[in-house]
Amino acid sequence: MKRQAKRASERASRGRGPLWRPESVRARTTVGATVVVALALIVAGFLVVALLRDNLYGRAELTAEVSARSIAGQLASGTAPAAIELPDDDQAAQILDADGAVLAASDDLEGLGAIGDFAPAPDPVEAESADDSDDADDSDGRTEDDDDDDDDDRSDDDEPDAGETPGDDSVATGGAVGSSIAYGTATVPDESAPYRFAALTATAPDGTAYTVYSGASLETQEEAVDSVAAIMWWTLPALVAIVAVVTWLVTRHALRPVKAIQKELTSITAGDLSRRVPVPASRDEIHSLAVTTNTTLAALDHAVTQQRRFVADASHELRSPLAILRSQIEIAREHPELLDLDATHADVIRLQDLAADLLLLARLDAGERPPHTEVPFTELVREEVARRAASDRVPVRLEVEEDLSVFGVRGHLARAVGNLLANAQRHAASAVTVTLAAEDGEWLHLDVGDDGNGVPAGDRKRIFDRFVRLDESRSRDDGGAGLGLAIVQDVVLAHRGMVWVLESPEGGALFRLALRRAGDRPPRADAEAGGPRA
Repeated sequence: MKRQAKRASERASRGRGPLWRPESVRARTTVGATVVVALALIVAGFLVVALLRDNLYGRAELTAEVSARSIAGQLASGTAPAAIELPDDDQAAQILDADGAVLAASDDLEGLGAIGDFAPAPDPVEAESADDSDDADDSDGRTEDDDDDDDDDRSDDDEPDAGETPGDDSVATGGAVGSSIAYGTATVPDESAPYRFAALTATAPDGTAYTVYSGASLETQEEAVDSVAAIMWWTLPALVAIVAVVTWLVTRHALRPVKAIQKELTSITAGDLSRRVPVPASRDEIHSLAVTTNTTLAALDHAVTQQRRFVADASHELRSPLAILRSQIEIAREHPELLDLDATHADVIRLQDLAADLLLLARLDAGERPPHTEVPFTELVREEVARRAASDRVPVRLEVEEDLSVFGVRGHLARAVGNLLANAQRHAASAVTVTLAAEDGEWLHLDVGDDGNGVPAGDRKRIFDRFVRLDESRSRDDGGAGLGLAIVQDVVLAHRGMVWVLESPEGGALFRLALRRAGDRPPRADAEAGGPRA
C-alpha cells in the first residue's frame, strides 16, 4: 500500500497534467466568469442602445413639435398656408385642410398626399346662436319692441360692404392652436432614413381648420445608434477575452497554494505523517484550509503515535505475565512439586484483568456506544464500595446523597468508579473518603480522596494517559499496568462528563468525577449545554 502511494506521489510530482481540464476549478471559474460578464455586457449594451435611441428620438420629436407649433401658430394668427415658410433640409412639413387636401408642403413632400393619418381631431369651434342672443337681451330686461327699435337704428350700420358675406359675424371666433398633439414615424421618398412627425390642428380666425404635419429626419439618430451598437459588438469579444485571460491568471495565482498543499499531502499519504502542508501568507480561505489541514494532520499523527505506543505497551505488558506463566508451566511439567498454584492463579487473574482493560479501551476508541439507560448512581457507588470492603487495605468513609441518577452504561460507570476506588486505596496511607453530592440540580460530583502522597501538579494531566505510572508505582505488582485512570477518563468522556485531580483535604489526591444527572432531556442533548464547575 505504501509502495503504491509512493508511486502515485512520484507520478503526481513528475507531471502537471494538461493545461486545460474542463473539470478543474480554474476552467470552471474562467468559463463561469466569462459567461456572466458576456451576458452582463450584452444586456448593458442593449440597455445603452435603447436609452440612446429613446433619447435621440425624443430630441427629434421635440424638434418636430416645435416646428409644428410654429406653423400652427402662424395659421391661427391668420397667415395663409401659401405664405408660410416651411422648413427644409433635415425637416419636412405639410399643411392640410379639413378635407385632407395638401395646401402647402416642403420640398421633400412636394407632390405627395397626406403623410399620415395619425393627426388628432380638431378642437370644436363654439359659435354664438340667435337664441343665445335673445336670451341675453331678455336677461337685461329689454322688450321685443326695444329690440326692434334697436334693429331699426342699426339697420343702416349693418349693411354689408362690398365683398363681405352676410352672416360672417356669426362664425368668426378668432384663431387657435389645437390642444392635442400626435406623433408618428413615416418614410419620405428618396430619403435613406425615416422621419419622426408631430401632428396637430389649428383654426384660423375665419374658422377654417387645418392639420399641420412637421417632421425631423432620423438619419443622424440612426447613424449614432448604429455606430454605438457597432462599437459595442466589436469591443465585446475583446472585453470577453480580457476577462477570460484575467480570470484564468488570477485563479491560477489563487490556486497555486492549493497545488502546493496537494503535492505535500501526496507525500504525506506515502507514510510521513510528521510533515505539514505549506501555509500561504494571505489571510484567505486557502490559509484557513492549510491551517485546518495541519491541525488535522497533527491530530492524526498524535493518534497514530498513540496507537503505536499503545500496541507496543500492550505487547510489553502482556509479555511479562505470559512469560511468567510459561516458565511456571514448564517448571511444573518437569517438577510438579515446585508449582506455586497461588502465584499462578494471581498471574492469570492479572492477565485476565489486563486483557479486559485493553478490550474496553479498544471498544471505546472504536466509538462503540451501548444504549444509555437511567442508572441509579447512588446505588452503584454503594455497591462498588461494598464489593471491596472484604479485601480493603484501608477503610472507606462514604458520604452520599440519596436518589441520584445518571444516563449511561451501568457496566462502564461501575468500572470507572471501581478504578478510582482501587487507585485511592493503592496510594492511601490510612483512609479513603468517597463523597457523592448534587450541584445546582443538574450535575453530580463524585469525589474520591486519599491521604497519600498526592499527585504533583505537573503530572495531573499525564496520569490519565495509558500505561503511565508515576515513580512510586512503577512496580507492576503494586501499581498495575497504568490503564485504570485512562479507562476512567475515556468512560467519563463517553458519558459527556469530566474528571480531574485536585488536592485532598487530607493531603493526598482528590479525584473528582462530574456527570450530568438524569432528567427529562436525553443525555446527548444535555451534554451540549456545557460542563460543570471545577
